[in-house]
Formats: sequence, C-alpha cells, structure tokens
Amino acid sequence: MNIYRQKGWIILATTLFALDIGTRSVVGIILKENGGTYHVADLISIEHKERSMIDGQIHNILSVANVISEIKEKLEEKHGPLKRVSVAAAGRALKTAEGTMAVDISEHSLILTEDVNRLELAAVQQAQQKLLSSDSISKEEYYYCVGYSVLHYKLEGEEIGSLIDQAGRSASVDVIATFLPRVVVESLLSALKRAGLEMEALTLEPIAAINVLIPPSMRRLNVALVDIGAGTSDIAITDNNTVVAYGMVPLAGDEITEELSNHYLLDFPLAENAKRNISTGNDIVLTDILGFEQHVPADEVTIIIKPAVERLAKSIADEIKQLNNGQAPKAVMVVGGGSLTPGLTRELSICLGLPENRVGIRGLDALTEITLEPSIISSPELVTPIGIAIAARRAPIHYMSVTVNNKTIRLFELKEMTVSDALLAANITSRQLYGMPGLGMSITVNGNDILIPGEHGTPSIVHLNGNIASTKDRIKDTDEIELLPGQDGANASATIRDLLEETVTIHATILGQAVTLEPDITVNGISQSIDASVQDRDKITISQTRTLAAALAKTNQSKLLEVEAFTVTVNQKSVTLKKRHSEFFVGTMSIRPSYVIKDRDIITLQKPPLPSANEVALEIGKKAFDEMTVTFNDEEITIHKPRLSIRLNGQVAIGTESVRPGDKLDFISLDESPIVFSDIFAFTDYSLPENSSTHYQLLRNGSQIGFNEQIFGGDALEIIFT
Repeated sequence: MNIYRQKGWIILATTLFALDIGTRSVVGIILKENGGTYHVADLISIEHKERSMIDGQIHNILSVANVISEIKEKLEEKHGPLKRVSVAAAGRALKTAEGTMAVDISEHSLILTEDVNRLELAAVQQAQQKLLSSDSISKEEYYYCVGYSVLHYKLEGEEIGSLIDQAGRSASVDVIATFLPRVVVESLLSALKRAGLEMEALTLEPIAAINVLIPPSMRRLNVALVDIGAGTSDIAITDNNTVVAYGMVPLAGDEITEELSNHYLLDFPLAENAKRNISTGNDIVLTDILGFEQHVPADEVTIIIKPAVERLAKSIADEIKQLNNGQAPKAVMVVGGGSLTPGLTRELSICLGLPENRVGIRGLDALTEITLEPSIISSPELVTPIGIAIAARRAPIHYMSVTVNNKTIRLFELKEMTVSDALLAANITSRQLYGMPGLGMSITVNGNDILIPGEHGTPSIVHLNGNIASTKDRIKDTDEIELLPGQDGANASATIRDLLEETVTIHATILGQAVTLEPDITVNGISQSIDASVQDRDKITISQTRTLAAALAKTNQSKLLEVEAFTVTVNQKSVTLKKRHSEFFVGTMSIRPSYVIKDRDIITLQKPPLPSANEVALEIGKKAFDEMTVTFNDEEITIHKPRLSIRLNGQVAIGTESVRPGDKLDFISLDESPIVFSDIFAFTDYSLPENSSTHYQLLRNGSQIGFNEQIFGGDALEIIFT
C-alpha cells in the first residue's frame, strides 16, 4: 500500500508494477489503484539495443533482461524496491479454447467472489484439457494459460450478469481461454529472473488492451480492438456482452520500417526514426548505408510506405473477418505505437468496407477511470502497458512451481490443480505410471534372435510430500511429487508351438529351384517336440523345415543371407556405409530368413542396388543439392542448386553414378547461400516481352520481392511490368 496526493486529497493506494515487453521497446509502468480508479504514477520506455525481440518472441534473453533491469533500477529510485511484476505476451503462437464448468449450489445459497473465481479457473482448466487432447498440437507440446475472458455466467442454465450472492440449484460459467507455448512463457520468466523480478501475473496483450478500452457495458457491440506493435498486431473481438475471439497477425510497425529501409537503403534504426518523423509533416533527413544524405518531403515518404500500409491493413482486416464469422464488425479501435502509421486507419476502413469514422485510434483520453502524472504524455502506446497492470489486477493468472521426480514444473495456479495435472505438465505418460514389464526371453532360432516380452507391471505409487496420494489429490505451490515404480510383470514364457506353426512336409520353389522341406527340431542340440517349453537364451535349430534360412542351407545358398561390408573412401577417410541386405519376396510381400514357408510358395530374390554418389553424401550428412519447385508466371519450374562438387575415383561426377565398395569419393562444398529469385532464370527460357516497360515488379505470392531475396518451395513468382 502507498499514499499519494491527488487534487488535494491524501489517497491510500495499491501499487501495481507492469512491463510491456515489445518488439521495439520495453515500457515499465507504476500504477496506483484505489477503489477501482487508477493513477499512472510513473512510466519509463527504453528501446532494445538490438533486435532481441522478433514478432513478440524473445530471441536474446540477456539483452531483454538488461533493458528490464535498467527500467527497474530507475523506477526503484523513486518508488522503492520492486520484486514482482505483471507482464503480457504477444499472441504470435496463440491458441484458444473454450471451457465450461458447473457446480451444485443448492446447499449454500450465497455465492461469494472466491466461489466465482474458483469456478472460472476450473473452466479454464477444462479448456486446457480440451486443447491438449485436440489434434491441433502434438502430445509432446505443453501450453501455458496466459489469460481468459468470461463468455457467460449462468444460473439454472439461464444467462445472468453476475453470480455474486445468487441462490439456486446450479451455477455455471463459460470462458474463452488463451494459451501460449511453453517456450514463449519460459523466455519471459528467464528474462525477468535475470533482472531480479518474479512474475506476479501474466496476461495477453489484446486482453490487456480490452480491459481498459472496452468495459463489459460496451461488449454488447460487435467491436474489434487491434493492438499494433512493432512485430505483431493482436486482435480481440467483442459481441453479445462478451469477448468472443482473440487472434494475431505477424505483421505490424516493422513492416513499414522495412519498406523504408529497402527503398532508401537505410539501416533499420534510421528507418525506424524516419517512420516516426513522417507525422511531423516536415522534410525528413535520411542517411543511407553508403553515407549519402538526402532531404525527403514527408508526403513522398508517405507514398513510399503506402504498399506496406495496404498489406498490413489487408492482413489485419482478413484476420478480423475470419474471427468475426466472415464479416466486418461495426467498428474498429486501434491502439499501440503502430496505430500512428499515416493512412493505416483509412486503409483498414477500406479493406473492411466501413466508413472512415468507424475505424479510429483510441488513446488514454477514452479512459474515464485513469489519470496521469503531468509529466506523462497521453499516447495510444500507453494503452497496453496500463491494461497489463489492470488485467493482472482484475483477472490474474498466477503460477505455481512443483517438483516431479526432482524436476521443477510450472503450472498456472488453479485451486483445483491435482497430481495428474503436474504429471501431465511433466510429460509423464501413462506407461510411466505402471511397474516395469516382466523379463523377456531372448532365444535364437536358426541363428536369428527373437525377443519374447514379459507381462505388464502393476501401477506405480505416487507420493505427495512424502505421503501416499492419488492422481486426483490437490497440489499447491512448492509441493514435491515422486513416482515409485509398481510391481514388475511376470516373466515371459512360451513353447516351440508358440513360435512356429505346426510343421508339415512343404513343397516350394526357391529362386526357381524346387525344394522339399521336412521338420526336425532341436533345442540346444537335443531333439525336442513342438510342445516343449523354451528358456531364456535357448538355441533352437529347425533343420530341413520350412524356414527360409533352412531352405537356403538345403540348396547351398546360405551366402545370400550374408551381408558384405561396404566401405568407401570419402575425402581421404575410410567410411563404412550402412549395410545393404538382399530382399526375399513371396509374390510382392517381403520376407525375413525366419519366414515359415508355406506349401507351394514361390520365393524370389531382389539384390540391393548400389548407392549413388548423391546417396553416399546424404548418408554421411552432406547434401549434394537443394531442389524446390515453384511457379514462375504460372509455369511450374524445378530449381536444382548443387551444394557439392563430386569426384568419383578422380573423375568429375554428377552424383547419379553408382558407387562400389573400395571407390574413392571427394566432396567439395560449394556455395551454401539460399535459393533466391534470380536463380529461377537458370531453369526457364523466359525472355523479356517486346516493347516491355522499364518499370517492373518482382512478386512472390502477391508480395513484392527483390532479385536476391530468398524463395521457398511452393512459392508463386511473377514479373509484372508497370
């Protein structure tokens, strides 16, 4: 609690510390909260020293942590020690899921705030389980919850504004929860830890902005809120008194900066500074990478960035319509530093088919319950950092840490969290919840090893803080969970009959030769019946029987089962390549030496082909060439770019030549640069059209590209003349 003076009154307030860790800069804010009103007591913004954030994802934790530390130290000089902070994550890899939870309230007529909070968090947990069980993510991934919004409160199945103090038989809540991959959240946690801070709460940037700009009373309207930063544009949609969708576009202010950088040959920081000066209306001084200085009118720069502005507006509009059931909302609010881009709101209104006055930039002037220190200038850039602190206050997502088998696991803190949730987060599979299977048996049949597995084990024992627990037991912060293995399963057992079918005299054709096979079984050299039990490490011989190995021995062709070493010399070093087996077939079915031949089987042989030089390169971890297929002016073209120069036994080779044992190969690495637009002309007969204009554009998938920019398989490339 802190005391501060405002308009002559002494006010007792709660201090909130929040960070907006953006692609271009980090904003630290001190917010004082008292009775639902907020006062911005301090705000510091520091730009990254390098491009350590890309599209909302931390790429250089050390660099970001240094900026956070600098902000923390400056704020602590005025406001005392700061230990905990609320942060928000961009929605670059955002996943959303809806969850529902209902409870029986017939035995207690009053629902308290804590009861509603528990109900909401249980619904969030149900949404997480739904996400993890879906096909949209792999089972190895884990997603953290970074925020949620309530869709509906229901009493007796009917929607209601609030459940506080309500009475009835059942109450329920529907939520839409947002999740981010572990790597996004963990990078935030690591950066904060290096700066000496603990994460108090985590939210999502569109949730943060919507908490301050669109109160619940306005959410009956179909409105889109767009937070345009440097690397991402985060979107939230409201309708029918709730937040109905969240989304993200991986384009934002950097798209405009890169357009200026490419056009005027500017270093990125200089291009960023030029972009910010457009709104002044004065001539902009530009110094390109060659050191030449030029004065460019702001109007000219506005024309240069217009294509990038149109691309950004179209991407945002397309995502808004997709989130809003294919149609434009009634209005769009735009916040964030990227919202100040000249012409962006007008282009957005055109793409959405809305009047210009229905797409507007919203700043702090729209907030009635927030005041600023006189030294802080109101700007749309401040909406998100203020919203982060408020969102963390109103709908916080806290985290707990537990250990599972001495491994630290972080979970978002639901009061209903159980041992099974911790095991799920620790990637412990159901197979690990049971004892080890019984010992298997390894036996040899005609020289071929066969493994017979044992039975499955019994369930493992779970200890919670040293006490026996079930997977449904509740857990709390700092709990320790240990899995003790259960009883092992029974050891394997089998008879010879289990291994083979009943044997009879077989007439077959093997490699064109007629063969008659008679059964004769021995175990460790002693004749045995087919029902004799086998033991571990028994050596079973079936001679003159119907296995392929025995049949080949009968026809003196056992050498076909042997695998010769395949050794070559690569760059003056001896290399043994993978073994290449001959393959036997019955019809089109591949068979092994232990295959039991059936009456009238016809067995054929296919010898392995010699490897090519390209295949040898690939086997030792080298890539002889890169190949991709694109379309160029609607013509499909395959680009083949060599990565190695190959010599086989001293002769230049193209890579498709066969390599024999003892051959000498030399691989010389060539240019490893990526395939770029200009490479296509080596694989097409394209020529300039007659009387073509000298002005042209190179397009990739409809977007402008340079001759030396990288292309990818499946790209649609064009040259158009203007």
